[in-house]
Amino acid sequence: MFLPYGDTPNPPGIPYINNLLIAINIGVFLFLTLPLSFSRPDLNDPLLLDYLQAMGARGYVSAEQVLQQVSAYDLVVFRYGFRPGSASLLTLFSSMFLHGGWMHLAGNMLFLWIFGDNVEQRLGRVRYLLGYLAAGAAATLFFALFVPDSQIPLVGASGAISGVLGCYFLWFPRNQVKTFVFLFPLLMNTFYLPARLVLGFYLVLDNLIPFLINGGRASGVAHGAHIGGFVFGLAMAWGFNRWQGVQAIRQGDTVDSGPPSRPSFAGGAVKQDPASILFEELQAGHYGRAAHLYLGLDSQAERLAVAPEAVLAIGDYLLAQKHYEQALEVFRRFVAERPASMQIDHAYLGAGQAMLHQPRGQLSARQYFLASIDTATTAETARMAREYLRRLDAGESD
Repeated sequence: MFLPYGDTPNPPGIPYINNLLIAINIGVFLFLTLPLSFSRPDLNDPLLLDYLQAMGARGYVSAEQVLQQVSAYDLVVFRYGFRPGSASLLTLFSSMFLHGGWMHLAGNMLFLWIFGDNVEQRLGRVRYLLGYLAAGAAATLFFALFVPDSQIPLVGASGAISGVLGCYFLWFPRNQVKTFVFLFPLLMNTFYLPARLVLGFYLVLDNLIPFLINGGRASGVAHGAHIGGFVFGLAMAWGFNRWQGVQAIRQGDTVDSGPPSRPSFAGGAVKQDPASILFEELQAGHYGRAAHLYLGLDSQAERLAVAPEAVLAIGDYLLAQKHYEQALEVFRRFVAERPASMQIDHAYLGAGQAMLHQPRGQLSARQYFLASIDTATTAETARMAREYLRRLDAGESD
């Protein structure tokens, strides 16, 4: 058994939305689930017959048998859980706050408590709440694709929480998760495991393999919802990064008042390539124009034609000029498009420095500094990355 129960590092401040979501789920369980689980259903409720038929009851069922086997909460779940065969917008969201038992609730809230605060800090409160609800809806709809006519209700926050895990997987790969490993009698101890190892285990072994074995059919655990939520979270985190990059490019007009013009030749038969123009601008000391040109390159092939030293020089210039959003975009492009470069440690370091100046960017900056240390080819780069980590740990500003 592998039981995560914490992670490090944690963001500063209080994750209000994450705590609110946990409180709502626990409140619904305490004040709705528990009381109604020990209450008998109203035998005159017209929903009761639909429930019995959906659960497979056939023939004559006595009132005494119903009272022994069905609780009032079962009918609440049937009414407000998500049934693909009777889907509604209300149940798409109400189902996220209902749980099948205290173990179901405890497992979901534990994962939300461990991983949600980091993601909230990265997204901000309003975006985190909207992203959580969107992930839950996407997870539920993905589950419904494989059982479109099912009348078995789906309940639980795990689809939405899987979306949170997908964001965490992309944004915080070098975080450590405190995990209790219980393999009696061989091993019983706590280990700090890489976040991507723990979340990869959750996605592949806990969900993807069982989902494939069952052929996507419904079972006691909604593996499809977990997979759908996780993939949606990955897409949401990637899209958020891209949106920030687009914003940086749009703001790039402020880097230099006069963008470079591409020289043309008689008849337009010959056109100088962007990499050559950019190099000429750098050679002439026009770093602002070079940065403007690089940020405007739409093609990855064009960007890769620019020498890595030139790209890093542009990023360093933008840092020095305090154009942090544009610098972050330059370094991110370098990391994404040149993963095998011997100078990627420089790009990680620059991305971390730029991220320090982004709203709620400290935790993500830490990921870049750790990556810079892992890939360092010079002692100086490693030393600078460790110094930034020390400042983060001491709460010092850049």
